[in-house]
Amino acid sequence: MRQVIVTPYQASWSDAFEQEATRLRTVFGERLLAVHHIGSTSVPGLSAKPILDILPVVDMLDGIEAFDAAMETIGYEAKGEFGMPGRRYYRKGGDDRTHHIHLYASGNPEITRHVVFRDYLREHPDEVQAYSEIKEQLANQYPADISAYIAGKDTFVKAMEQRAIVWSDHG
Repeated sequence: MRQVIVTPYQASWSDAFEQEATRLRTVFGERLLAVHHIGSTSVPGLSAKPILDILPVVDMLDGIEAFDAAMETIGYEAKGEFGMPGRRYYRKGGDDRTHHIHLYASGNPEITRHVVFRDYLREHPDEVQAYSEIKEQLANQYPADISAYIAGKDTFVKAMEQRAIVWSDHG
């Protein structure tokens, strides 16, 4: 079972993202349109599980599985849609994961949802503080139960996502 470890924000996460984005550009080449650092490690000041969430945007998903072998050579395990239609998911590090890749084709609304949520948090330090406190509390409460940790923050995250959408629409 995976341990729930939440750590204070690390400035090195930004550099680690840039290094991995360079690897992804090499793997996907011209098919890659953008690479976004998303998730908690992308928000300065936010406590996080030390796993980089990266969202590459490709031209289309057709034929993208042809890159799975190249992704494996840089340490990733290809998981296909992994429960989310329209996404291709890759993970690195096994049970001690270090990276999650959430790959989407251009135009998928999940891209905007993730990027708006990240940008909202970057502009709202009060939300960052509240979210950090909830994550730290849940990690202490459920150190060996990742499912309970995720479920515990679900209501808060969904409410914050709605605030982020309103902010984006009016910003």
